Amino acid sequence: MSMALLEVENLMLSFSGLQVIRELSFSVDQGTIVSLIGPNGAGKTSVFNCLTGFYRPDSGRIVFNDHSIVKHKPHRITRAGMARTFQNLRLFKSMTVLENVMSGMHCRTSAGALGAVLKTGYQQREEALIKHASEKCLSFVGLLAQKDRRAETLPYGDQRRVEWARALATQPKLLLLDEPAAGLNHDEKKSLIALILRIRDELGITVLLIEHDMGLVMKVSEMITVIDYGAKIAEGTADEVQNNPKVIEAYLGSEDEELV
Repeated sequence: MSMALLEVENLMLSFSGLQVIRELSFSVDQGTIVSLIGPNGAGKTSVFNCLTGFYRPDSGRIVFNDHSIVKHKPHRITRAGMARTFQNLRLFKSMTVLENVMSGMHCRTSAGALGAVLKTGYQQREEALIKHASEKCLSFVGLLAQKDRRAETLPYGDQRRVEWARALATQPKLLLLDEPAAGLNHDEKKSLIALILRIRDELGITVLLIEHDMGLVMKVSEMITVIDYGAKIAEGTADEVQNNPKVIEAYLGSEDEELV
């Protein structure tokens, strides 16, 4: 029996009186791939921002790995084992590919600033371990051969892979992917599907993703939560969700609206 790695209960968030998330509840079982979908403006990225500490919800509970994280800062949530990628690339473009991935491991380092300045033996050993682990992450996403290139010189699809490798370098239990297929071509999307499955199957990392590409969502997701105007309107397997009248209406509009 699967146990919930992430539990969200009655989450509420508003900005200037406008409700962005409305009493939202869902869970993500350990070892699963779950999607959070909905039309543009449904509040999906706001949910991710609450989960990762960038927004503080008005009310509700967020329990990750049996601990409440609702008041935690982003770096504490990352250290606890939740990593995310962003809808828009956030790479250090003038740094090398390897340096970008190594930056993701800062939450796992312990030598400190003094060790870095003095170049102590402990700091040097830790640096070597970080480099090795980062190279493993790059190898996993198929970019090890590009490790010494500046990130900005890579094609867009490969820059996305650098971001995924950096997220993996934080050694997460749960990986949040915010529209990972955005800007990718057909072949890159096929590779992404295979990579998401490998992240779960080979690394044992649970995955929660936001995605507009329904083909991708239906191929990788065991469970799907659908939100509209910040509220949950459906939840279930791919088959259950894509045949749900509320979901069809949210994406396509009702017949009455189309006649107006």
